[in-house]
Amino acid sequence: TLDRGLKLLDDEVSDLPEGAALSGEAAFKLYDTYGFPLDLTEDALRGKNMTVDTAGFETCMQQQKEAARAAWAGSGEAATDAVWFDLREKHGATDFLGYDNEQGEGLLKAIIVDGNPVTSAKEGDEVALIFNQSPFYGESGGQMGDAGIVSFEKGGAVAVSDTKKQLGDMHVHIGTVTNGTISEGEVGDLKVDGDRRSALKANHSATHLVHEALRRVLGEHVTQKGSLVHPDYLRFDFSHPKALSEQEIASVEEIVNDMIRQNEGVSTRLMTPDAAQEAGALALFGEKYGEEVRVVSMGLDKASSHGNYSVELCGGTHVTRTGDIGLFKITSESAVASGVRRIEAKTARGAMSYLNDQDALVKGLAGLLKSGVADLPARVEGLMKDRKSLEKQLSDAKRQLALGGGQGANSGPEAVEINGVKYLGQVLDGVSPKDLRGLADDAKKQLGSGVVALIAVNDGKAAVLVGVTDDLTDKISAVDLVRVGAATVGGKGGGGRPDMAQAGGPDGDGAADAIEAIRKALA
Repeated sequence: TLDRGLKLLDDEVSDLPEGAALSGEAAFKLYDTYGFPLDLTEDALRGKNMTVDTAGFETCMQQQKEAARAAWAGSGEAATDAVWFDLREKHGATDFLGYDNEQGEGLLKAIIVDGNPVTSAKEGDEVALIFNQSPFYGESGGQMGDAGIVSFEKGGAVAVSDTKKQLGDMHVHIGTVTNGTISEGEVGDLKVDGDRRSALKANHSATHLVHEALRRVLGEHVTQKGSLVHPDYLRFDFSHPKALSEQEIASVEEIVNDMIRQNEGVSTRLMTPDAAQEAGALALFGEKYGEEVRVVSMGLDKASSHGNYSVELCGGTHVTRTGDIGLFKITSESAVASGVRRIEAKTARGAMSYLNDQDALVKGLAGLLKSGVADLPARVEGLMKDRKSLEKQLSDAKRQLALGGGQGANSGPEAVEINGVKYLGQVLDGVSPKDLRGLADDAKKQLGSGVVALIAVNDGKAAVLVGVTDDLTDKISAVDLVRVGAATVGGKGGGGRPDMAQAGGPDGDGAADAIEAIRKALA
C-alpha cells in the first residue's frame, strides 16, 4: 500500500510547483481508493515543501459519507436500521480474529436493545453487541454467522445465537444476557462454539470442492449462482441447463471424496484481486472484493497450471486439511430457476448420520417385504407388476358392474328408444372420470347403434360423457349433447368429437337431472 500510494502521489504532484498544495480531491482519492492515509500524504509532501488542502479533503469525506448514507438508507429493510450506520461511523470496523482463533478478548463498544443503543443490559435482555475485535464470524458469502458465549470481567455473560455483518465490516453479536449485567467499556472473553464452527468450516470447504467437481463433470460453463453454508448441510446453486443424471451425481461425489482422502493442507494467501485471478482463482457469485483478497487453495492437481485442485477468492473460514471434511454426500438435486440447478449435501458427521438413516430405511423395507437387501429391487419390481395387474382386473370389474347396474356383467342397463334411436343414460357413483371413456365404448358395443350418456359422481362433482355410435354421427353430435348435460350440473362448455365428448360440473346432485336433460335434447 505504501509503495503504491507513494507512486500515485508522485504522479499527482509532478506537475505542481514547489510550495503548492495538493488538492483535497486528490488526497481523498489516495485515501478512499488506494488506502493511503491523509497523515502519510502530509508527511510525504512535507519533504517537498508542499501541503494538502485538508479542508477540501474533509469536504470530500463528508460528501462520501452523505452519499453512502443516502444509498444505504434506500436499501429496503435496512432503512429501518439507521442505528448501524451511526455506530459504524463512531466505532469503525471490527477486527476479525477468527481465521486463526476461536477465542479472544474484545472491548465492548456498543450495546443495542430493541434497536436503540444503551449503556448497559441486564439478565434476560435480548441484545446486539459490537466489540472492537472478535473471533466470531459474521454471516456473509453464504456462510452463517458463529454462535458461542461471551463472558465479562464483572460476571456478566451473553449467549450469542448468531453473528451478523453490518455495512460490510462491523460484526454484530446477537444473543441474550444469561447472567448479571453488562456495560459499555467492559472487556469480554469471546468464545466461539467450536463444534458448530467445525461443521461450518467442513461444509464451506466442501462447497469449494464441489464447485470444481461440477466444472470438471459438467463443463466450464458451470458458475456459482449462490450458496448457503449451514452447520447441518450445504446448499450450492450453479448454472446448468438440465437435471444431473445419477451417473453425474455419483461422479461429483467420487471426485470430492477423492480430494477429501488426499488430506492435503488448505492454504490461504492475501493478494490483489487481479493477481489472484491471474493465478487461476475463481471469483465467487455475490462477493465484493477490496484491494486485498483471501485466496483459498485446496487439493493437489498436477495437471492444473497452478498445481491445486481448487483455487477461489473467499473470506470465509475453512478446514486446515481436506481430510477434516471427513465425508461428502449429495442428498438432493433440483431446479431453482431456468438454467440454475441446486445441490444440497452433507459432510462429516452429518453425512455419516444421513447414510446410517438411509441404511436403516433400506433394511426396514427389506424386513417388511421379507426379503434380503440385495433382493429388494427384484421384489419391488414384482410387487409393482402384481399391483398393475390387480388394478386392471379391478377396473374391468368396475366397468362390468357399472354397465350391469349392480346385477351382473351380462344383464346390462336398460336402454330406451327415442325417435328410433336407442338411448342409455346412467349415473355412476364412485367410478373414476378416467374410466368413463372405456365404459362408454363398452356400452356403445352393447347397443350396436345409439347414444350413451354416463355421469360419474365423486366428491360432490360430476363428470359427464356422451358417446354416439359411428352410424349416427352425421345427424347427432356428442358435443352438443354433453354441453346440455354439463349445464345441468353447473358446468360450462364441453368438448370432444361427434362420437365422444366429455365435460364436468360442480353439482353432483344434479346428475340424474342431467341424464334426463340429455334425453329431452335427443328427443
